[in-house]
Amino acid sequence: MIINTGQRTDIPAFYSEWLVNRLKAGFVLVRNPYRPDLVTRYRLTPDVVDLIGFCTKNPAPMLPHMALLKPFGQYWYVTITPYGREIEPHVPGKKQVLESFRRLADIVGPDSMGWRYDPIFISPDYPVERHIRAFEYMARTLAGYTHTAVISFIDLYAKTRRNFPEARAVTAADQHTLGKAMAEICRRYGMVLRPCAEGDALAQYGADCGGCMTLPMYEQALHARLRPPRLVSARPGCACYLGADIGAYNTCGHLCRYCYANADAEAVRSSMARHDPSSPLLIGHLLPGEQVQDARQESWRDDQLSFL
Repeated sequence: MIINTGQRTDIPAFYSEWLVNRLKAGFVLVRNPYRPDLVTRYRLTPDVVDLIGFCTKNPAPMLPHMALLKPFGQYWYVTITPYGREIEPHVPGKKQVLESFRRLADIVGPDSMGWRYDPIFISPDYPVERHIRAFEYMARTLAGYTHTAVISFIDLYAKTRRNFPEARAVTAADQHTLGKAMAEICRRYGMVLRPCAEGDALAQYGADCGGCMTLPMYEQALHARLRPPRLVSARPGCACYLGADIGAYNTCGHLCRYCYANADAEAVRSSMARHDPSSPLLIGHLLPGEQVQDARQESWRDDQLSFL
């Protein structure tokens, strides 16, 4: 099966000690975000977990602990954008994250690495031309360390509108200008441009619009075939196979203004204050009388088929 760590928070950036403890213990407890009284226990052992997926803006805290992850398949998405501290107040500097990306790729290999340049928004400080220049610089820096560059255009979720009221949707014309330029840049540096849940409008420029966290990408990382249960899409237009997420909402300390996973800064501070690296739960502890249900887990690896 696939364990995902990055749809609700950034575990490598803020909770690496906790993840190390969970890997050593061989299990993790996860609260259902919509029914907090429902707690699921997942085994974190390579006999049932084929791959662990990460999505982070700062992989550096996990780099000293990569030996613990070696028995597992891995796929890492590292998000690197051109935005400054006024948009991403607690994300490390771009050069630092680019260097961490390259160090991580040296350990896990480029088949297990993806670069996310998202979400894209347009403003007087971040016009189309600035995005194209920044994308080209980052692509050149990451050439040879990944084959994948993912883009998406800002989605104005309710949380995003509340925390980033001046944000505006990217026009179709600007999407095409950016998509065409970025697809060409990707070709130049040995990458495939993958729009995330943006339909197939950019396919005409050579973008792969088939999804950004798909089974073929996991199989490429594993160099093995998978036979998973039938995919249930996370949202309309999404072809990604996300797996079971062990994170929690309202816990990401980056506090990016466009974030869909945080309600507000106060909710994040409250959650992070209840974090205990020794707890099997990311936030808090089990309460008296709470019941824990074991997840049904099995390996999806098909060892009868070779991967070409």
